[in-house]
Amino acid sequence: MGRAVAVTAEVVAWWLLLTGVWLILISTVDALECLVGAAAALLAAVAAAAARRAMSGG
Repeated sequence: MGRAVAVTAEVVAWWLLLTGVWLILISTVDALECLVGAAAALLAAVAAAAARRAMSGG
């Protein structure tokens, strides 16, 4: 259970960071842009967490 919580926390942290960057970089903030940005950030967050685990061997 502890590892699942740690992985979830890492993905959430990446997701928040990447979503924030997306919102800073877009020119117009509307519902569709937020939805697309959040979805893309979630995919990138999962990939970043998986890449970090693969590189660290854990």
